[in-house]
Amino acid sequence: MSSFKEPRSLVPDDATGDSATVTTGFSAADLSLSLGLGTSLLVGRYSVDLATGTWWWSDEVYTMHGWRPDEVEPGLDALRSRKHPDDRGRVVRAAGDALRLGRPFACGHRIVDRSGRTRSVVVTGQGTLNPRQGTPELVGFVVDITPVQKEALERRSDQVVSRAFVSQATIEQAKGVIVAVRGVDEATATAVLVGVAREVGISLRLAAEQLMAAVHDRATGTPMTEQTLTDALAAVRPVSRPRGREPLLTRRPRAAA
Repeated sequence: MSSFKEPRSLVPDDATGDSATVTTGFSAADLSLSLGLGTSLLVGRYSVDLATGTWWWSDEVYTMHGWRPDEVEPGLDALRSRKHPDDRGRVVRAAGDALRLGRPFACGHRIVDRSGRTRSVVVTGQGTLNPRQGTPELVGFVVDITPVQKEALERRSDQVVSRAFVSQATIEQAKGVIVAVRGVDEATATAVLVGVAREVGISLRLAAEQLMAAVHDRATGTPMTEQTLTDALAAVRPVSRPRGREPLLTRRPRAAA
């Protein structure tokens, strides 16, 4: 049975004057869960009166650009002073299309705040008519997505570090097997593993993984002997790569002079 509860409210019934129950369809908790609300982001609003060229910003737009509310006159000059040099042309083209076609647009770019920090924002907008004056205007939102990008970078860094630890652990495990079976020191075991990897043209990590896989695949109860290790080292093979990544194989031969 669904746990979804529809909130209800009472409104006058036009026919009898009595109160009638109306279902609104969802609660705030249901809406939050459905939208998957996560990281809180700073969101601002803006509008441009295209007849007069007058801009309006909410306080959040000033804040994300590094200004106090009403500290500067909102407009193109203020925006240009904060935009990242490499991204200044993006919003201009997107906004021009929105005004010409009357369609909504969304464009990501970078800004540089007063402290010199680069922030990433998404600007949305749509050309429309002012409901009071009937004049054309551009209205939309500015969203500071810097926290989301920061979280993504941190997750990626954690994944890289985790993979590095796993890779190193596999290599150390493979060297430990060589040390235990042949009674050599760590340097000699490393040299053996490196030599096998170079011979077949793969990375040290892949050689270690293949060696350990061959060791684990031996019959249950079979002792780990010198011959078993030799067979496991011989089982290390090159790893096939997509031909698209081998330019020497796909390059066309030059025509004879």
